[in-house]
Amino acid sequence: MTFQDLNLIEPLLKALGQAGYTTPTPIQAAAIPPLLEGRDLLGCAQTGTGKTAAFALPILQRLDADRQRTVPRRPRVLVLTPTRELALQIYESFRTYGKELRLWHAVIYGGVGQTPQVQAMAKGVDVLVATPGRLLDLINQRHVDLAGLEIFVLDEADRMLDMGFIHDVKKIVAMLPARRQNLFFSATMPGEIKTLSDKLLTNPVRVEVTPVSSTAERIDQYVMFVEPEKKRELLRHVLKSPACSRVIVFTRTKHGANKVSDVLKENGVTSAAIHGNKSQTARQAALDGFKSGKIRVLVATDIAARGIDVDSITHVINFELPNVAEDYVHRIGRTARAGAEGIAISFCDAEERAYLRDIERLTGKKVTVDDDHPYHSTAVASGPILSKGKAKAAIEGRRDPRGPRPPARGGQKSRRPGRPGTDNRGGRPPGRSSR
Repeated sequence: MTFQDLNLIEPLLKALGQAGYTTPTPIQAAAIPPLLEGRDLLGCAQTGTGKTAAFALPILQRLDADRQRTVPRRPRVLVLTPTRELALQIYESFRTYGKELRLWHAVIYGGVGQTPQVQAMAKGVDVLVATPGRLLDLINQRHVDLAGLEIFVLDEADRMLDMGFIHDVKKIVAMLPARRQNLFFSATMPGEIKTLSDKLLTNPVRVEVTPVSSTAERIDQYVMFVEPEKKRELLRHVLKSPACSRVIVFTRTKHGANKVSDVLKENGVTSAAIHGNKSQTARQAALDGFKSGKIRVLVATDIAARGIDVDSITHVINFELPNVAEDYVHRIGRTARAGAEGIAISFCDAEERAYLRDIERLTGKKVTVDDDHPYHSTAVASGPILSKGKAKAAIEGRRDPRGPRPPARGGQKSRRPGRPGTDNRGGRPPGRSSR
């Protein structure tokens, strides 16, 4: 099948050809025809499956078929997404695919001056890509009006829930006009997300591609058992291989990402950390350097990595295993894209073996043990597996520089360390654009 078979208009086909796209991915082939007909859609798909083009192409074609003058503050399409990186990526995709069309696009997110965003909305846009917090701010200030919305796209719905944005999403949905086309994408379907999709969608077409419990067949997965204090040495050892030419290293915390990146730099490895505490300017510079090859290793946390869509990533290294098994699938899915092959390597210490067991249960396959390295620990490999709760407590106690916390006064339990906060802060937005 080709994109011509999907009845896309010539300007879109031309833009796709210039971008080097000839064959639609499974989700594109399944989603584009019903979306061109105006149907609601429920897409169960991860990043890396081509879902942005799956919704952007039919949206652009429908807008072009019904040309209208832009109205100040009133977008015709809203794409709501959880992170600034993903918002920028989607915005750029609309610009790329729609460059032969006379349509206006804008992206808004928080943590930056709102003036350019307000100015873009005042001129009028066809497609608005936004994160929830800043969008609500501009709506409350009457700089954005959703009364004329025709198409609503909720992307990464499960990540909205993980990041605590679900209540903001519900507020935004309550402001939408009753008659509209709805597109709902989520890699997983926890209960609250399923309830939201049922309320939002009307007789939707369901498209399911690469369920979260599966991992790409082209990814070779290995686990290396290692004592926690030897992980840095093991990382340096692995990166000595010339095959590791473009690598993402995952840590659980922002502080951990900074420390790993600093150690790599001290050892002559070009690297940069990307996480929620970095400014948007720093994050974009790191991504640009990684894409261009100036930076060999990108060290990232899970939330920050959701906006990374870079081809030719040779290796994903889990410096620390995630405590949520689904995040492992998202992590390693950064490699083996666009038909390429990839390698995922996980470092596992004794307190993380419970997380490894959860990953193997979710994916339905054992991860191959690689003991052919100088830091292999037979004690870790053969030791007892802690319960997940005990493993989490042990890891938190080990990672806290103050050590285990004493009981609070008055006989109350001490407060457990909270989950690191997230926000929508970032750098200067591109603003309004037709190209």
